[in-house]
Amino acid sequence: MAILITGGCGYIGSHTCLELIRAGYDIAVLDNYCNSKPEVLGRIRELAGRDFPFFPCDIRDEKALRAVFDAVPVQAVIHFAGLKAVGESVRDPLAYYDNNVGGTVTLCRVMQQAGCRCIVFSSSATVYGKDNPSPLREEMPVGRVENPYGRTKYIIETLLQDLCASDPAWSAMLLRYFNPIGAHESGRIGEDPAGIPNNLMPYIAQVAVGRLEQLSVFGNDYNTPDGTGVRDYIHVTDLARGHVAALAYALRHTGAEAVNLGTGKGCSVLELVHTFERVNGIPVQYRIAPRRPGDVDVCYADPAKAARLFGWRAEKTLDDMCRDSWRWQSLNPQGYDA
Repeated sequence: MAILITGGCGYIGSHTCLELIRAGYDIAVLDNYCNSKPEVLGRIRELAGRDFPFFPCDIRDEKALRAVFDAVPVQAVIHFAGLKAVGESVRDPLAYYDNNVGGTVTLCRVMQQAGCRCIVFSSSATVYGKDNPSPLREEMPVGRVENPYGRTKYIIETLLQDLCASDPAWSAMLLRYFNPIGAHESGRIGEDPAGIPNNLMPYIAQVAVGRLEQLSVFGNDYNTPDGTGVRDYIHVTDLARGHVAALAYALRHTGAEAVNLGTGKGCSVLELVHTFERVNGIPVQYRIAPRRPGDVDVCYADPAKAARLFGWRAEKTLDDMCRDSWRWQSLNPQGYDA
């Protein structure tokens, strides 16, 4: 039996593939290369020291999905496949509802037909909206989301909860991420966004390596110690290990559980910039720009439920995150295209 990873060539998916293999699981990977590169597959296999099946497939293609489940005995699915850019979701909401929600409906239907009723879902802290105070806890109200991307995550969580309520054989872990950064310690896989990065760390790293001129820090008048927004940054390897722990729990339990994956510690934008500079000895040019609409002062997790349910805690430090991000970027200045 294998664990099927949808979107397994993406940033978080690729790291999770490695951690699953390291934990002794057999895996199969599915990706349509919408937000990833074919080069990733070879690097995962290189680091893992073993092969695994790969299916170039879109989760909206029901016929192709059925062929995957016919080819591989799937025990459970870790579901990463989805569009993830907030701004793009505002410009093109139909694409986000079609891919993220429609694709998940198709995936769950094929899973059910194949007798596979265990899923670990890549959700997001965006489901909490901006009205809940930090630290964010799983029992807080969700759904007052500011953008179509976040709403698709909330809708998919609701769908999976309804599915578990309708059939007691289903198990669904809804993993609410905070801010993944860092890269594999080898520097062989990491975050390689298409075009101008939407997230802070790849932007910092691309400024440091000379691909971008300077970083824009959006706002320095927030109610925080240095005036810049505070977020919960988590090393992508810790996040990947959280999926392995959540999978083990899901295979032993039924029903739906929402669980935060974060460090429980806030870090400001400037603190992250200065930590990157200190750890790596690299200056990062930045300017203060106007606030972005919808950004909140502070957002960080209460990760206690993950520790209680399946014994997971983030272990890597902010220094580790900055060091590994720079190792990846400096060894791969143009990302996987190099």
